[in-house]
Amino acid sequence: MEMNKEGQMLDTIKRAVIPVTALALSVLAIALAWINPAWLWLLVVTLPIVALGLYDRHQKTWTITRNYPVAGRIRWLFYKLRPYLHTYIVEDDLTGTPYSFDARNLVHARARGWTDTVPFGTERDTNANNYHWLMHSIAPEDHPESNPRVHVGNSQTAQPYSASVLNVSAMSFGSLSANAIQALNIGAKRGNYYHDTGEGGVSDHHTKHGGDLVWELGSGYFGARTKDGSFDPAMFRDTAQRDQVKMTEIKLSQGAKPGHGGMLPGAKVTAEIARVRGIEQGKDCLSPRGHRAFSTPIEMLEFAGQMRELSGGKPVGLKLCIGQPYEVFAIMKAILQTGIRPEFIVVDGGEGGTGAAPVELSDWVGMPLTEGLILMRNALVGCGLKDDIKLAGSGKIYSGMGLAHNIALGADWCNAARSFMMSVGCIQSQRCHLDTCPTGVATQNAARQRGLIPEVQGIRSARFQQKTVDALIDMVAAAGLKHPCELQPHHLMHRVGPEAALPMDLIHSFLPEKILNEAPEDTLYSDWWAAAQPGSFDPATDLVRRRAKKNQNVALS
Repeated sequence: MEMNKEGQMLDTIKRAVIPVTALALSVLAIALAWINPAWLWLLVVTLPIVALGLYDRHQKTWTITRNYPVAGRIRWLFYKLRPYLHTYIVEDDLTGTPYSFDARNLVHARARGWTDTVPFGTERDTNANNYHWLMHSIAPEDHPESNPRVHVGNSQTAQPYSASVLNVSAMSFGSLSANAIQALNIGAKRGNYYHDTGEGGVSDHHTKHGGDLVWELGSGYFGARTKDGSFDPAMFRDTAQRDQVKMTEIKLSQGAKPGHGGMLPGAKVTAEIARVRGIEQGKDCLSPRGHRAFSTPIEMLEFAGQMRELSGGKPVGLKLCIGQPYEVFAIMKAILQTGIRPEFIVVDGGEGGTGAAPVELSDWVGMPLTEGLILMRNALVGCGLKDDIKLAGSGKIYSGMGLAHNIALGADWCNAARSFMMSVGCIQSQRCHLDTCPTGVATQNAARQRGLIPEVQGIRSARFQQKTVDALIDMVAAAGLKHPCELQPHHLMHRVGPEAALPMDLIHSFLPEKILNEAPEDTLYSDWWAAAQPGSFDPATDLVRRRAKKNQNVALS
């Protein structure tokens, strides 16, 4: 039933109660000014509200303020404040995302040297379906390895590297500020772990303090590119042979936005960033979806071999977020065919997130780290390549348990990005893509960067890394082991229901040595293996028809 005119008028006044009240107060102030002129000061407040109400009422862009003049803007205000109110008032210690308050607090406490012990037992629900734990031994190890390292190198390596079990994952200068890059490298130097440059090139801020570097080369070939964006071998050689660059890495994809490439907004492309990357200042910097230098698994390995030769024999690796399993097996077949063996592979979990990304890619594309690690571990072990090619895991790692979990699943070491950002001051404001980071970590705004003192935050970053590795060592000793590399899937228990828990090797399949070479049809990967071909990333078989036929045979049996 439609309102009568009086009802409509009353409804309009209710919705415009703020400017209507301001108008009434304005009239009252003018009337009272005949008695005392001081009442006119009230107009300083009321008249702007009246003017704003008139504007809102007659503007044609926003429905909420057109129907609720001034009041609609209060909704906007609280909408903008919602993330902060939720973080500081609403969320509990364990359920915040992407990192809980408990996780952020642990990183900050360790970075600042505060106590990281807790009283009165765990607050976690040990009956929850996602709860997992490390099985300890009744005979713990008295003398675990106090500084666990991983040898990175094989028979093709002239300059092998000894890596820490926890390192700084790929974050580019440009995405992060100069001060943040310096702080992270100070930490790497102080803590004797490596600092991955990200795909933005090797800047002066990476080299200023002498921390070990892994130079990541993405599809934009920043720092080693021609004017048209192709790979420049001479430029690559000059940088890769620096003593500070310990390894190089081909970035195929990243967990935050696999298959998307990336873009640094023109507003963040300063003169310095343009010089480091070899691009134009002030223009959007695009990383293509794919590489120009290769298009097949064999060509990719030949490119990796070229990088190793140009660097003087330093380890070269691949970094990817896993998508199609047959592509992983295509790489394995290409390695076996060519004999070119990269020294390491970094698996980036789909939960990764330092790079801003379209929400659909961030939420729904890319294999999570657990499944990605297991697949890559099975590919390497199943082809007999694990001894020559080390495996690293990267994705939402901030604690000793995160390290232990990934190493038990097959990783030799782990890389972390967001937790290292937190160690140098990040508070998870999630404004990285807007150049308005409140702590100076992910911004090119000089005034905002001023808040981050590299010499202070660098020490905190190293302290966080050391305390986290110490926590891993404690867990390894509790399991009765000397070195993290001894952790195996059966050391991890995972609850699969309110009344049951299973070791990880009974939840996931872990292949025996060389079975993919000898009897791939006996594995759960038989279809993917058959589809893989070293000369192309495309499938060699029609997976739909192959699986339909297999399913029909199963049904008939």
